[in-house]
Amino acid sequence: MVVVRHDSRHPDSPLHPSHPGNALVDAVAKTDAAVLVTKNVNSAFYGEPDLHAWLQERGIDELVVCGIQTNMCVETTARMAGNLGYDVTVVLDATRTFDLEQVIPGVGVVRRTAAELMASTALVLQGGDFARIATTADFATA
Repeated sequence: MVVVRHDSRHPDSPLHPSHPGNALVDAVAKTDAAVLVTKNVNSAFYGEPDLHAWLQERGIDELVVCGIQTNMCVETTARMAGNLGYDVTVVLDATRTFDLEQVIPGVGVVRRTAAELMASTALVLQGGDFARIATTADFATA
């Protein structure tokens, strides 16, 4: 298992290493992870150690991705993994995100609920052939 932690470079971010929000939740911290990748951008493939090299050294070509934020880090990591040739499955109900509202120039105010963002991520990942979408139940019966 690979665990990825976002170490923000922004001192005010809750994900900055000096803040409690940077800590892994107990369920993840207590796992016997083979490697901890730390990153400061959306993709786990731009972290330390080099995830792609680590996977290649071990002959790993299938990835199961879960985590936070569905439409940010999970989606970006899954897209990059697909582009790098990995067989990727995203376990959608093992991801989470948050409602999002932004003012977009030329568009106006755009609002999406977490459920809408998760559905959009599933649509583009599977529809774009980056990853399969699965549920935790799919893995419980496998």
